[in-house]
Amino acid sequence: MKREIFRKVVPLGDALALWRKALAESGIYSPLGSETIDVRESLGRVTAAPVTARISSPFYHASAMDGYAVRFTDTFGASEAAPLRLALGRQAVYVDTGDPLPHDFNAVVMVEDVNLEGEEIEIVAPVTPWENVRTVGEDIVATELIAPEGQKVRPVDMGAMLAGGLTEVSVRKRPKVAVIPTGTEIVEPGTELKRGDIIDFNSTVLGGLILEWGAEFIRMPIVPDDRQMISRAVSQAVNEADMVVTIAGASTGSEDYTEGVIKELGELVLHGVAIRPGKPAMLGVIDGTAVVGLPGYPVAAHTAFSLFARPVVMAMQGLEESSGGFGTVCAKLSRQVHSALGSEEFVRMKLGNVRGSLIATPLGRGAGLMMTLARADGVMRIPAMSEGLGAGAEVEVELLRAQQEVENTIVSIGSHDNAMDLLANSLKKRYPRFSLSSAHVGSMGGLMALKKNEAHIAPTHLLDEETGQYNTPFLRQLIPERKVVLVNLVYRTQGLMVLKGNPKNIKGLVDLKRENITFINRQRGAGTRLLLDKSLKELGISPEEITGYGREEFTHMAVASAVLTGVADTGLGVLSAANALGLDFVPVTKERYDLAIPADLMETEKVEALLDVIRNDKELKESVDSMGGYDVSEMGQLIE
Repeated sequence: MKREIFRKVVPLGDALALWRKALAESGIYSPLGSETIDVRESLGRVTAAPVTARISSPFYHASAMDGYAVRFTDTFGASEAAPLRLALGRQAVYVDTGDPLPHDFNAVVMVEDVNLEGEEIEIVAPVTPWENVRTVGEDIVATELIAPEGQKVRPVDMGAMLAGGLTEVSVRKRPKVAVIPTGTEIVEPGTELKRGDIIDFNSTVLGGLILEWGAEFIRMPIVPDDRQMISRAVSQAVNEADMVVTIAGASTGSEDYTEGVIKELGELVLHGVAIRPGKPAMLGVIDGTAVVGLPGYPVAAHTAFSLFARPVVMAMQGLEESSGGFGTVCAKLSRQVHSALGSEEFVRMKLGNVRGSLIATPLGRGAGLMMTLARADGVMRIPAMSEGLGAGAEVEVELLRAQQEVENTIVSIGSHDNAMDLLANSLKKRYPRFSLSSAHVGSMGGLMALKKNEAHIAPTHLLDEETGQYNTPFLRQLIPERKVVLVNLVYRTQGLMVLKGNPKNIKGLVDLKRENITFINRQRGAGTRLLLDKSLKELGISPEEITGYGREEFTHMAVASAVLTGVADTGLGVLSAANALGLDFVPVTKERYDLAIPADLMETEKVEALLDVIRNDKELKESVDSMGGYDVSEMGQLIE
């Protein structure tokens, strides 16, 4: 069977224009009808008509103070030299704050300005008309506009409506968005997994976005790869929702049925958009309902959904496409980013403010890397006709979280260790304002990031072959112009990770030469890679003798996963990573793992908070120690 390919991949701008045009012609790209709801349940809803006050607030003249209601004309002439006395009941009446003013009274003398003398009060100063009185309509006047049509209701708007005598408000109906997960391999969360199963988390992610955008989320049951079943599910969803979203089956494989179903039931507007990730996205209209077909890879689904569904959901509520979100910022790109010509690319970014400059560091770019979305602070667009951007380039990043959170982030670039994850958790727990963001590029990459003012700290464990010292020689060589402090985090055990029971009887690095052993390496510049190369040199082993030496991973956990899943027989890493995945471990050496911190950043609030956690959080030390293979006896001590 000949596989069909995309007939025409449409540029993003053209795709959005075609989409809006098709929806407008179908009457979809406009606000939905209205409904009347209780004001107390209107938070986040969009007003469908102008909201005006039914009554004034306050609706009676009310005392603004504890004191005595008086007629201001009766207070003329009062002074300290000639105090004036007013008869209680006839000329002065006691009132509490908020009490209605007695009829024919028009001012209040504060209780602290009054001397009570039997059945009279004595005052020493006159009052002006309506002094210390909240007059009718001081806050809200009956018929006054409280909120215009098309405003998203805030807590303060709800308060103003209730104060204005309203108990109900007319709001636009929430768009109903039905999401259909498809795929024979897709299973519900919590299902006992078998090889080949994929947990459905895409629908939850999209559902969260739908709720954030103010719409109603309808999660349909998982549908296997069966054209008739998918067609029935889409037909049912079209009858229940204002927009239907399918997940997976959007490409051109033998079991990708979504395009055919949309054509069969309605109109296919386009299939294939020049974006990365998200190229297989398809858009259609069925019986006046917008239909969005998404690829199954999570980042691709998230990207395409945000681009094509969000504007429609906003339009259905009468809101601007750009409403909500956290805006955009300009940042300096920390390293070069390549991109293929012809597709607009969306790159997930980590952000941090280092010495007054906002630094943007690209995360992994695979369409299936969900954690890159979870860790991202923003998204950078690379134009379709660009081959990429150079290090140091000023770029615009659309924020995925508040800028203040970015400002309070400690940027860590360098070596990976599971202890850094525990440190990040302890920092957030002890100092909720701050967060620790780690990018794993290896020890050498971390020191270069410090040199270029792109990080606050750099975890490092570089062993110098000549001196046998850790880290210090590299700091002197790479950053001679700046004083950098080394703070010990842990001493840790490095060794070879192997399957439980060590089926290939690996006893040390010399076994890596064996023909039946496949190795998985760390990337160039990683401290573990330098340790390996130094050890191999001492043993007289050439890299060419090791099967898999050229295959690289960026973290200890990635190496452990490769061993666990059979990609490799062994890899060099820390004991905690082996323990985390139930692997056996052949110790090789103990090493020092430090945090390199520029001296002038040591007294900044963020770094001081981090150091306090490292030095004084007993729970952190216990958690690190419990992972196995760590010595925390010098945690927090200055090394250099």
